[in-house]
Amino acid sequence: MDTGHHELAELFAQLGLDNNAQAISRFVLSHPLPADMALPEAPFWSTSQAAFLRQSLACDAEWSDAVDTLAALLQQRG
Repeated sequence: MDTGHHELAELFAQLGLDNNAQAISRFVLSHPLPADMALPEAPFWSTSQAAFLRQSLACDAEWSDAVDTLAALLQQRG
């Protein structure tokens, strides 16, 4: 089991999304997240993506830092 720290690009790959810098920037710009909405509850995730995000946050998993970073980036746009 990998227990290392994961970067934002790795999170995008794990979620099945394009993970180059331009794709991440486009995603952040086009998916604002209201400050009062938890990242896994956003309507733009598939069921499996939302479940992965929820589990990562609930278990303080190895992905939690990257998930928190993504939430902060999206909430800046929301």
